[in-house]
Parts: sequence; C-alpha cells; structure tokens
Amino acid sequence: MTTTLSISSAAPRSVPADAVVIGVIKTPDGPALAPGAADVDAALGGTLTATLTVLGATGQAEEITRLPSAGALAAPLIAAVGLGPADPAAVDPETLRRAAGAAVRAVSAAAWAVRRSSNGDAGTGPRIALALPARDAAEAEAVALGGLLGGYSFTRYRPAAVPPSALTVLAPADGADAGPRAQALAAAVSLARDLVNTAPSDLVPATLAEEAERVAATAGLSAEVLDEKALTENGYGGIMGVGQGSVNPPRLVRLEYIPAQPGEPVKTVVFAGKGITFDSGGLSLKPSKSMETMKSDMGGAAAIIGAMQAIAALRPAVRVIGYLPLAENMPSGSAQRPSDVLTIYGGKTVEVLNTDAEGRLVLADVLARSAADRPDVLVDVATLTGAQLVALGPRIAAVMSNDDELRDSVVAAAGAAGEAMWPMPLPAELRKGLDSTVADLANVAPDRYGGMLIAGLFLREFVPDGVRWAHLDIAGPAFNEGAPHGYTPKGGTGAATRTLVQIAVDVAEGRL
Repeated sequence: MTTTLSISSAAPRSVPADAVVIGVIKTPDGPALAPGAADVDAALGGTLTATLTVLGATGQAEEITRLPSAGALAAPLIAAVGLGPADPAAVDPETLRRAAGAAVRAVSAAAWAVRRSSNGDAGTGPRIALALPARDAAEAEAVALGGLLGGYSFTRYRPAAVPPSALTVLAPADGADAGPRAQALAAAVSLARDLVNTAPSDLVPATLAEEAERVAATAGLSAEVLDEKALTENGYGGIMGVGQGSVNPPRLVRLEYIPAQPGEPVKTVVFAGKGITFDSGGLSLKPSKSMETMKSDMGGAAAIIGAMQAIAALRPAVRVIGYLPLAENMPSGSAQRPSDVLTIYGGKTVEVLNTDAEGRLVLADVLARSAADRPDVLVDVATLTGAQLVALGPRIAAVMSNDDELRDSVVAAAGAAGEAMWPMPLPAELRKGLDSTVADLANVAPDRYGGMLIAGLFLREFVPDGVRWAHLDIAGPAFNEGAPHGYTPKGGTGAATRTLVQIAVDVAEGRL
C-alpha cells in the first residue's frame, strides 16, 4: 500500500489539495451539511446546501456530488459524499469509513486530472483532503482508515490507472494520534488483499510460507515453517492428505508475537487460518466456473498474516500465535480419494467422503496442535463453505463457537472493527450426520442442509478440551465479485483482518 496519510488541523478552505471532500447527511427536508463542512460553506458564501440541492444531491450513503470551488478554496474541486440519515452529533464510525473510502475511490481520477491540468505534474498522485466529521481521535481514525482502504489498488500485474493518493484528514490536533493505528490496520488489510489477489501460480504453499516469513522478519515476529517431510513425520495427516495431489507440496507456518512486557502474565490467543492456495475440489472436482475465484481460498491465512503484522505494530499486551496450514487441492494420480481415511494430528481418524471439503481437514490438524500452546482463546478463520453465502450472503461472515459468550464477544469485536458478522448455532442434532462406519468421523454429512453448521461441528471435534473456541466462516466476504462499494474493492477484501486485531486487543484489555 503506497497511499500516504497525514492529519492536519488546517482549515478546509486553505489546505493544499486538489480536492476537498465534505459530508452530506440525508434528512426529510433534503441534504444537510455534516460537521466538517462549515468552513467550505462559509468560503462559498453560505450557498453550499442550495447548490448541492440543485445538483441533485440527496445525502444518500456513498452518493458523490462534484462541484468546482471557483477559487473560493485552495483546492479546485469539492466532492460531497453522502453519509445517509446519520446523527450529526455522533456519526457511526463505519459510516465514516465507508464514506471516506467511497469518496477517495470516486474522486481520485478527477483530482489527478485537476492536478495535471493546473501544473502539468503527472509524476505524483492526487492530493485529497477529507473534511468529514473528525471531531475526536475515533472519528479521525475512521476517516483515515476508510480513506486509506478506499485508495487501495492491486498493481502486481498492471500499473494503477491513477497514482496513489496523498490523503490529508482534517481534524483537531488530538486527532493526530489516530494516524499510526489507521496506517497499521490499512497496511494489514492491504497485505491480505494483495495475497488473495495474487494468481495461484505465483502463490503456491511454499511461496506463501516465504511471504509469511518475510512479514515476520520485518515485523519482529518469530516464524517456524514445516515442509512436507516434517509434516509427515509429525503426523499432520489432514494437511498432507489435502496437499498430496499437487506438485506444489504443503507447508505449515507458525507465527508468534510476544509482547515486550517481561515478567507480566499475559493471555494467549491462537489464530488458525485456512490456506488453500488454490482449490480445484480435488477428485471431487468443482465445475470450472466455481474455480474462477478459488485463488481466494487462502483468505483465512491471508487475514492472519495481515493481522499478525498489525498486532506487532500496535503491541497489545497479549501473546498471539498464528497457524497457517497451506496446501493446494488438486486432482492427480496421487490425490486423496473419496473413502480414504486420514489420521489427523493427535490421532483422530477422518473418512474423506468429499475431497472438496478440504479446508476443515487442514484446520483440524492445527486446532489439535494448538493444545500445546494452552490458548485462552482459539479462533479459526476460513473461506470454508458455500453454504455460508446461501445463509448470509456475500457481505456477512458467520461466527460459531463452543461458548455462547465468546461467540457474542467475537461478533461485538467484529462490529467495533467495522466488519459484519452474525452469530450462528451449532445444533447438536446435526452432529450425527458426521458419523462414519470406518473412522472416528466423516468430513461431510449425507444431508446437504445446514452445511455451514455441520462444518463448524466437524471443527469442534478437534478443539482441545476446555479451550474457548470460535469459528469464522468468511467464504462470501473474503472476495468481492461485484462492484466496489465503500472502501471495499472488487476482488480480495482482506475480510476478518481487522476483527482478528480487535480480538487480540480485546483479550489484552480484558474485554474478551
């Protein structure tokens, strides 16, 4: 991520920028200016609301209305972004994040054109000032984070149409403290997005493990990588079973963050992220259309890599361990077969009835392995089931748990982070569908109904006794196949990255 951020207490009319973004609230009487826009309105002689009304602005969420400043501001362009029917006294942080992201994405090209036409400088990106509500550090952070995420572009295979923006959040002096946290979170999400967007031929298990090691070295994390030989010797039957059909052998990565408070007792959080770098379905082959987005099947592992980077930067007082079971699920003469039996780490056996239900197999190994870390909280995150999209759609993740209080706390953490997650049950009566006649359990049930919940029940079988555990199914939110919205681009989204960071912070601060 190369979009830059500064926080300034300058007046909107005088800030050096190519565009100034203001907020507009939707009311029954028409558009109303949000806090932060008063100086712009004064510079225009108090006519801004009337002008926006004439231009058709309503204040609808993420609606963009552009108008020239006609020399009244240092910036030639004014962009009004709708906040919806917000409370001007306390605008919801997610509303601010989405508005800032939508504005930066929509205005960048126009601001860059203004910059080039005014001084011929095409070598640097557009300068965008965000005069949205930022009356305290929380609002300033929301605006900054939304703007940074809205400015994301994936440039590995082609250059961006517009150079990265230079963002200035206009806020009181105490809002400057929001900058480092917003930058850490945005960098983490952008990293996860980059990994998900990378072509699977360029991100096989070994290269994803190398990327995790690179992040660890830069962030000051410890890293351990097990190759296929070590995985076999140590009994990781799930990871090896899934990966045995590919010419690209599997890996297991363990990342660890230890806070710099020697002598102080801290809790331990363990994250486990599904890392299937490409999922063909194996011998239970997917239809070709269903494979088009399967480079995103490592979205859980990507979220953990990003979250661990941010946690190292923010340094909460909690020990955090991240497990990344990495494999490529391919059909070949060496691939696992339906009816094969795998021995998972720790000794439980699984009859594989469907090789396309592979994510739960690699996660089973690391959930069982986590017992050695004695976690206070164990959270896995995975693009696990198509049933998640059927139940909750493409934007809302599911949360299941063996502890109702933990489940609700994780949902609350997601809400605080700005990610939509919904609590789901683990119905006891569905567990019988996983019974096997030859092994401890099967990897799928014969009844296709409740597939998301059955996957959660399968994972629960491998959670160490007495450990509080939550399972996040992000199959839909991890990859946006539709149009961009808010600060969310098309393609990889970095889903769950911010929630994982918030979980670590909540544990450190005693809320979880």
